[in-house]
Amino acid sequence: MEILKLSTDWAKAEVFSAKMVWLFSIIVIVSAFGFWYWGKTTMAKAFVWPLVVSGLFLVAVGAGLFLANKPRISQFEQACVSNPVSFVHQELQRTTKSQKDLATVFKVLPVLLVVSGLMILFLSSPNWRAIGITIGLLAVFLMAVDSNTDARNTIYHEQLKSLSNEYGRP
Repeated sequence: MEILKLSTDWAKAEVFSAKMVWLFSIIVIVSAFGFWYWGKTTMAKAFVWPLVVSGLFLVAVGAGLFLANKPRISQFEQACVSNPVSFVHQELQRTTKSQKDLATVFKVLPVLLVVSGLMILFLSSPNWRAIGITIGLLAVFLMAVDSNTDARNTIYHEQLKSLSNEYGRP
């Protein structure tokens, strides 16, 4: 079944994104440890807590991606076999909602990036600068991940629309 392969490939790609987020979270947390252990300056020490917090946030984001998409792989097979027409239309609705959610994300993340830049420029405290730099790092990374998610979701949505024309309405 073409629809089952499309859907499971999409879900597997989302699970891979979750693993990339986890990998980056490990890098961020290890960096925090490095700043704590080897950092001698006030600025280096200021990075410890912002990096720990953002690393833990990324762990949660990765967990959300993983836990939402890993079970879908088996659920897709069951739903597709039982009623492929209904499955296609449910997925169309879900991907339409995802497109709207991603549009919101791409409005919020650039604002966070601007706020972080302003923090770096106008706040002279090492703590606030470290927070600004960390927020900027987090926003850039999430935009990179979400741009791939958006592209994948758009392609998947278009493929679902063409299959919907083949299957007809539920």
